[in-house]
Amino acid sequence: MIGYSDADYGGCKIDRKSTSGTCHLLGSSLVSWHSKKQACVALSTIEAEYIAAGNCCGQILWMKQQLEDYNIFLNHIPLKCDNTNAINLTKNLIMHSRTKHIEIRHHFLRDHISKGHCEIEYVDTKHQLADIFTKPLAKDRFYELRRDLGILEIS
Repeated sequence: MIGYSDADYGGCKIDRKSTSGTCHLLGSSLVSWHSKKQACVALSTIEAEYIAAGNCCGQILWMKQQLEDYNIFLNHIPLKCDNTNAINLTKNLIMHSRTKHIEIRHHFLRDHISKGHCEIEYVDTKHQLADIFTKPLAKDRFYELRRDLGILEIS
């Protein structure tokens, strides 16, 4: 299993809330995806990406538990994020003054990373599959991501 998370910082032109997008693949099959406007206005791109990654982690934990019910046990599930600062925030237990605005409730992600329930890893934007769930894309990029996710056009 592998999870991808992305956020479009301040993407809504009306209320400036960000959109979280996540997707989860089991083997090469897309089994879960999510796209939702975040409940609060993120004060930084780090916060928006961190919130999206936390949502992705929650879904990973739920799917991991479901698979365990069928005696399928997975460890070290990668969670791919394209924001290195959000990744660093999950690994650094010391809060910097720049990140004090991120609410404690969003540190759910850090807690589960430190417990080893999943591993957050960097993915460059070109290979960020969750990009399709966060914002409008150019036609070529949309088709490329749709193909990479295994979603076929119905004709």
